Amino acid sequence: MMKVRLGRLLPMLSLALLLAALSGAPAFAEAQREDSAASSQEETLRPVQVFDVAAGKVVKTIPNDKKFQKMAKKWTGSITGLAPQLTADQSCTYVYRVPLAKPVTIQTGGISLAASDLFLFYCKEQPPMLLTFDDQRKPYLFLFDADIKPFIKKVGLPPLES
Repeated sequence: MMKVRLGRLLPMLSLALLLAALSGAPAFAEAQREDSAASSQEETLRPVQVFDVAAGKVVKTIPNDKKFQKMAKKWTGSITGLAPQLTADQSCTYVYRVPLAKPVTIQTGGISLAASDLFLFYCKEQPPMLLTFDDQRKPYLFLFDADIKPFIKKVGLPPLES
């Protein structure tokens, strides 16, 4: 059985819960209304948000589209299992919230849950991780194999080195 070091995980879980709560804040609700007016398909998709860990706030909001949805599907399809731990250190610079067009079922290691939002953790010195919540708001942190470079390039943060 894998042990998760909750003491190290709690700061990042708190961050993800904050991101989840921010989607209802007035400034973000206004940004979502503006972004969703682009097309009838995008009206149902909430925007992708970029949270800068050092700044402690959302620094970029991007219209969600089919390309983001396709990338998110690759991530969930390449999940290898639960992350054993997360060390909240200087290398974790961004957390990206990707709302899904429709919930996806994640099944691994005896766990099965429906996710409607994915939180991608970008840490320079650790593999990328996905955080999601079940319907009781219980957090699950997953490791996965998919390449996140196309996503980072599309978002533009952090700038990728040549």
